[in-house]
Parts: sequence; structure tokens; C-alpha cells
Amino acid sequence: MQPYLFPYLGYFQLMHAVDRFVIADDFTFIKQGWINRNRLLINGNAAYFTVPLKRHSATALIHEVEIDDAGNSRWRGPLLKTIANFYRRAPSFEAVYPIAERVFGGPFTHIADMARASVREVALYLGLTTTVVDSSAVYGNAHLKGQDRVIDTCRAERATDYVNAPGGRALYSSEAFLAHGIRLHFLSANPFEYSQFGQPFVPALSIIDLLMFNTAGDARALLLRYRLA
Repeated sequence: MQPYLFPYLGYFQLMHAVDRFVIADDFTFIKQGWINRNRLLINGNAAYFTVPLKRHSATALIHEVEIDDAGNSRWRGPLLKTIANFYRRAPSFEAVYPIAERVFGGPFTHIADMARASVREVALYLGLTTTVVDSSAVYGNAHLKGQDRVIDTCRAERATDYVNAPGGRALYSSEAFLAHGIRLHFLSANPFEYSQFGQPFVPALSIIDLLMFNTAGDARALLLRYRLA
């Protein structure tokens, strides 16, 4: 998976389902994705927050893209203030807000590092012990594309099983993986809701929202609500 910034619960369910989780940080950076932005609950609605980035080439790899903190790009303080203002009354604010502070206020100059930190912080909070590796540091297969690259990574790890998000069904062939002795699985999350200040539930938000409104134990229980097919 690419290094997403405080990603949705399914990202961490994938992490829970495997022994080794690969962060794909040497893929081409694609705008309007989830690497430098996500959504929070603002006045009862889903609203985007975005980490500003420096100009980069269209072929830049994720781990090459820098955060823009220069000049008038003062975004860290205002973003943390927004989170504090709109989540201060949430039941787990005191436990979760410091996570946001450490990530958004951390000394990160590249978006991949900040996104990785967000994943690491949440994984620690949820008690996940899965080994996490960066594709750029291990495999040397950036010349491969799509399914071929995934299979090559699995072979390098001597994996017997590969787990992907539901969207991968249109991209990957079970037969192609089985030809290399690898079973292909897709994770399906069970539907869930939780109380958000007693208002109608707004789904598909950053994990920050889920953690704010649930205890660590309740969040862990939601994490386990998935199945592999």
C-alpha cells in the first residue's frame, strides 16, 4: 500500500491480516490521492485537510516529494487548531490529539515520512505488531509494473499468501499468483458505525475520527471486523 496520511480503518485491517506489510513509497506520486490529504468531521460534514507540497515533476516518486513549509505556507498550527476545535469534546480527544501533534508537528520534510509516521503512530496505539518495510529500501523492482511487481515482491519475501484491498479485484489474477505458489486474498470489511456527537454517522473519514470517538479497546474491536476471501 502507498503511504497514506492517517488512512481509513481498512488500511490497518490489511496490516493486521498479514505478517509483513509493504509501504510502496517508490511508486509515482499521483495527485488527488490520500498521500497528503484526508477527511475529518467538521460541523457534521466530511471536510478535506491537505498538507501542501513543493512543486515536483510528474514522474516524481512518492518518497521524493517534499512538504512545503516555506514562505507563507504556515499550515501545521492552523491544522492542529482545527482538529482541536472540532474534536475537543470527543471522548478520546486527550489520548488521540497528541498523536496528531507528533505527526503534523514533527520534523518531517518529505510527505512519505509524515505519512509513514501517521501509520506507525496509529498502529502502535492499536497494538499492531506487524513488521513494516519500505519498498524503496528492500526490493529493487521499481522497473516492474502492476501485478508483476507485486508478485516479484511476494517471491522476494517467500510469501505463501498476498492480501490486498477490495479494489485490487480488477487488477490481479488469482491464476497468475498461483503460478508462483502464492494464494491471492482480498479483504472485506464489515459495515460499522459509531457515535459522532449524536449526529447522523458520516463514513469514510480519516482514522483520526474513529479514534477520537472510540476508546482504544473499542477501536481495536472495530479493527478485527473483517474477513478474507
